[in-house]
Amino acid sequence: MARPWLHLCICLQIPGFCTNLLLSQTPQHILAQTNNKTEILCELKEYAGVYWYRWSQERQKFEFLIFSNSLGKATYGTNISKDKFSVHGVNSRTSYSLHISHLHASDNGTYYCSVSQSSQLLLGSGTQLGVVDVLPPPQKATQAPVSKKPTRCVTKRNAASGKGACSPLVWVPLAASILVLLLSLVPTTYRLHRLRRRLWLRIHRQ
Repeated sequence: MARPWLHLCICLQIPGFCTNLLLSQTPQHILAQTNNKTEILCELKEYAGVYWYRWSQERQKFEFLIFSNSLGKATYGTNISKDKFSVHGVNSRTSYSLHISHLHASDNGTYYCSVSQSSQLLLGSGTQLGVVDVLPPPQKATQAPVSKKPTRCVTKRNAASGKGACSPLVWVPLAASILVLLLSLVPTTYRLHRLRRRLWLRIHRQ
């Protein structure tokens, strides 16, 4: 086991160095609330057993959590609680998830699924887990206000009540005023016509 551990330590010093196409780990980030539970999915191209590790940046400590073989038998690391960590198959024999219960701030870290191949431990892409007491509120998508064109005419309800710009109480007096104005212009127009005619006759008589 010396060579896999040595290779694994080298991988931790160079993030992404040992990630490969044999493993697909999701999600990349998890933010969970204290005392809740979460799970991390690992899909394998070939399965003979899957390891789960945790790297704590705060404690600068790399810890073996659990190994599950092809028969479903689990082997736990030192001081790892069986009630807290468990591995379950998901829909197929090559998809497995790590379940973490009773979350606490001490569970913060980056979790890796891993397989052993040619005396080397090949790592997944890693899942960063953050545990908080209170989750932040979800961000609401903001929508631009819908602009409405102002309408000059009122609704049928207002028209029925006799109010508004299109009400008969408004346009009937207005039409009457316009008619009176036009009638008052008739005599004035007639007078102007007579004056123009007199002026024309005077000019031609001279």
